[in-house]
Amino acid sequence: MARIRRALADVPRAETPGEVPVERTYHRVHGDRSSAQTADLLAENLADYRAIVHRADTPSSPDTPSSLPALIARLLADRGATSVAVPPGLPDSWLSAVPDAVRRVPDTAELTPHDLDAVSSVVTGCAVAIAETGTVVLDAGPDQGRRRITLVPDHHICVIRVTDQVVGSVPEALERLDPARPLTWISGPSATSDIELDRVEGVHGPRTLEVILTGPESAGQS
Repeated sequence: MARIRRALADVPRAETPGEVPVERTYHRVHGDRSSAQTADLLAENLADYRAIVHRADTPSSPDTPSSLPALIARLLADRGATSVAVPPGLPDSWLSAVPDAVRRVPDTAELTPHDLDAVSSVVTGCAVAIAETGTVVLDAGPDQGRRRITLVPDHHICVIRVTDQVVGSVPEALERLDPARPLTWISGPSATSDIELDRVEGVHGPRTLEVILTGPESAGQS
């Protein structure tokens, strides 16, 4: 406390923090990367956190079908999913290739944790993804749903639009986010370690996180 008092000795008592501009000259982004290189860095860091990364193209022509629906259907089939949680604003086309036998579970207020625990998978979009940290941020937007649907099911498929949702750094991401919204920051599947450093996954969220990068910069299949 004495050191704090000495540091503030020349500050007028009536002065408030907002009256003094703070010079913020730190680097907002480290390096000069193209959009494709930023997407590659995101994929690398996501994989380093043990997320499973896939790529799907988004054709520029509406007459050319996207590979995204087929990829989502394959990932759910590989998982043996019998049900999938669906946010209210998820594009219908994303699940268009998923068989009707896979039950759609709408994100409603009536869903209980017990209900969600019985759901095989969840498919969502995201608010923003940060390449330098390999972080996906959800803000409970229409294509993401309530936070709980991405924390209880054991398998999460998250679709990221490279062109308009991937940024290089945390400062860039913060500029896009509303702090009043419920933000969930995800860096890989849920994991924790005990005192002996034994890694346990799936304790505080999904055990398996699969990320699909989609857009012109993500051409090519997983």
